[in-house]
Amino acid sequence: MLNVSIVIPAWNEQERIADCLSNATLQTVTPHEVLVVDNRSTDGTADVVRRFIAEHPHAPVRLLHQDARQGLIPTRNYGLNHATGDVLGRIDADCMLRPNWVEVVGTIFTEDSDAMGATGPVVYYDMPAKHVSLRGDDKVRRFSYRADGGEVLLFGSNMALRATAWRQIADKVCLDEKDVMHEDIDISLHMLGADLKTVYSDCMVCGVSARRMDTSFASFRAYMKRFKNTFDAHPQHWRTHKPEHMLYALYPALRAFYPVYQRYLNSADINPAERIWLKEQFDLMKRTGGDKPLGND
Repeated sequence: MLNVSIVIPAWNEQERIADCLSNATLQTVTPHEVLVVDNRSTDGTADVVRRFIAEHPHAPVRLLHQDARQGLIPTRNYGLNHATGDVLGRIDADCMLRPNWVEVVGTIFTEDSDAMGATGPVVYYDMPAKHVSLRGDDKVRRFSYRADGGEVLLFGSNMALRATAWRQIADKVCLDEKDVMHEDIDISLHMLGADLKTVYSDCMVCGVSARRMDTSFASFRAYMKRFKNTFDAHPQHWRTHKPEHMLYALYPALRAFYPVYQRYLNSADINPAERIWLKEQFDLMKRTGGDKPLGND
């Protein structure tokens, strides 16, 4: 099976990066490498990563620094350019990978030699009704997160690229210096423009935070406008469905409920990032004799 690198751009993510690394390394198949690319963090992000590496010497985690430019895109590109795996996974620093994520991703690209990019649904680990939200997200991404009459758009919090495909588009992706686009959709459209196949798998599951809903409406609206801005930058591509319309409809209720639920989690001393895949992780450790170190098969 093809091996999988995981690239994690990070800026001021000290609160979640250790949980992210725990989930990325406690996998049914060990990732080839996990690259955290710190981008001028002013908090303790880099120190947390160094501490994780020291406490888990067998985990294939490396800390890189991208200090030349502030921003997600140059940091993402730096990580993807330095990754050495056959397949390059890309997630955010607050993402919690399901324990079979690396295995699923490696299998997708091994079994489908034409697949150049892959993505899947997400579940919001810091919100209730997780099974319901996962089914809903799967439905939305399966049917509406598409372009050019049905081609799959990749989601930056849960995506992977064949290394050869990334090298083909690496010097063509938009740098978006005004920071007005969705960088994952930009990658997707560059891939479609190069006739590189993108696929969707409902087995490729990642936990993400719903913290985007805990922002002002002005900030949320600017984020939603990124969909249109990205397609405007690629006029040769088109879409039928606009997922931002559904997100606008959900925003008022989620904006009101999210901070209330966070207060409940805090009062109950619950870390949702730790607990999202707890059952699967226990099952994995049972299958491996109850003593599976992070970073070992």
